[in-house]
Amino acid sequence: MILSFLCYSLLLTPAFAAPAIDSLSSRAGPAAAVAAPEAAPAPLREWTVMIYLNGKSNIEPFALGDLNRLETVGSSEKVAIVAEIGRSKGLDNDTTADGDWNGVRRYYVTKDQDKEHLASTLLADLGSPDMGDWKEAAAFLKWARTAYPAKKYLFIIWDHGWGWLDPVKPGANLLDDYKSISHDFVTGNYIATRQLGKIFREAGKVDMYVSMACFMQMAEVAYEIKDGADVIVGAEEVIQLPGLNWEDFLTQLEADPAASPETAGIYMVDTFKEMYSRPEMQQLLADGGYGTQLSALRGAKLRDLAKKIKDWHTLATAAGDRAALARAKAGVVRFEIGDPATDPDKRIAFYGDLHHFVELAALNADNSLPGAAEALAAGERLNRFITSDLVIRNAAVGRDRTGKEFSAVKGLAVDIPGKPGALIEYYPTYSKLFFAQDSGWETFMKYLDGVENR
Repeated sequence: MILSFLCYSLLLTPAFAAPAIDSLSSRAGPAAAVAAPEAAPAPLREWTVMIYLNGKSNIEPFALGDLNRLETVGSSEKVAIVAEIGRSKGLDNDTTADGDWNGVRRYYVTKDQDKEHLASTLLADLGSPDMGDWKEAAAFLKWARTAYPAKKYLFIIWDHGWGWLDPVKPGANLLDDYKSISHDFVTGNYIATRQLGKIFREAGKVDMYVSMACFMQMAEVAYEIKDGADVIVGAEEVIQLPGLNWEDFLTQLEADPAASPETAGIYMVDTFKEMYSRPEMQQLLADGGYGTQLSALRGAKLRDLAKKIKDWHTLATAAGDRAALARAKAGVVRFEIGDPATDPDKRIAFYGDLHHFVELAALNADNSLPGAAEALAAGERLNRFITSDLVIRNAAVGRDRTGKEFSAVKGLAVDIPGKPGALIEYYPTYSKLFFAQDSGWETFMKYLDGVENR
C-alpha cells in the first residue's frame, strides 16, 4: 500500500486539471528534433482543502452525501478540493449508491450539481486501508500537499467523534460503539486522542484543521494538535447530520481565496450558524432536544490557556468555596454523552463549557471567604482570554433537552465531573494528555469529584 501512495504522489501533477485514473500510465513518444522550452510552473493555488471522509461505518450514506455536496462547488484555479473516502459492506445503513463499491478511494472534487451520483475524478483506488489508523490520515495529508501544493492548507477529519475519550473496544469491531474519532468499523480501530498530534508531526502543519465529528472542541483535544494548525474548528456538542454548511463555506472561500486562515475559520462558523438558524434545522434540533455549536480557535493561544486555567483552579481550590463549585457543576451546560434513558437530567455527562462553568462559580461565590477575591480575578482573566484571545468565532444555537440555553456556550469544552454514573467504558489515559500535564486540570477534576453536584 505504501508503494501505491508513492506512485500516485510521483505521478500526479499540481496542474489545475486533475488527470483521470487511466491517464496515470503514459507512453513515450518519438524524440523531438528541437527541445521545447521548459514550461512555466503553474501558480500556486491559494488553498488546498483535504477531507478525510471515513464512511466505513454506520454513516456511510452521509459520507457519500457530503462528497456530493462538495461537488456543488468543486475545485477551481484558486481552490483545490481533494477527498479520501472509505465505505464498506454489510454494516448498518449500508447503501448501494454509486455502484456499491467497497474500500477506500481518492478523488479530485469537480463541480457537479447532481447530488445523487459522484462525478469527481477518481485518482486512486487504495484497496481497503485502515482509516482508523493515524498513519493513513497522515499519508493522505502528505500526498495531498505534494499533489496539490498551495499557499494554505485546510485539513478535515470527518467521522464519529467522542472528545478526548479513548473508548474500550468491544471485541473485534465497533459495530455497536462509535467513539473518539475516525472509527473504522471494519478493523475496529480508531485514531486515539494522543495520536492526533502525530498526524501533523508526520505530514506537516496546516493552516486550518476541522473536526467534522461530535465533541471534539475540547481543551484536552485542541491541546494535542495546537502545534499542528493555526486555526482549529470543531464542536463542543453532538454534530447533527447534515453536519457543516459545506456549500456556503466553499462558495465564500472560492469568492475570497486570499482569505487568511482566521477569516476562513470565521466563514466556516458563520455559515454553520446560518444553516442551523433555518426553520427546518431549528425544528430538527428541537425534535432531538439538542442545542448546537461550532467554534474556531487560535492554536497558538492554547499554551497560555493552560497557564490561565492552572492559575484559576489553583486559587479556586485554595478559596475552598465548595458551595459555589457545586452550583456551577449543577448549572453548567453539559453535552450529550448519554441520553434520556441513561442520564435523565443530563447531570452525569462530564463534558461542559469551560467559560460557563467559571462564570457560574463566580456568580455563586462567597466573597467573604479568604482568597475569594484572588480566585474571582483569575476567573475573570481566564474568561476574558477565552472570548477575546483564544476564540476567533463562536456560534451557539438553540437549547438542550433540559432547557439550558446554548447562548451560554462560548467555544471550548473541558471535562467537568458530574454526578456518579457510568455512560461509557474508556481507557484511563487522561493523565497522558499534554493538557492534563500542563494545566493540572486532572488534580482539579479529582477535587470536583468530592464536591456535591446539587
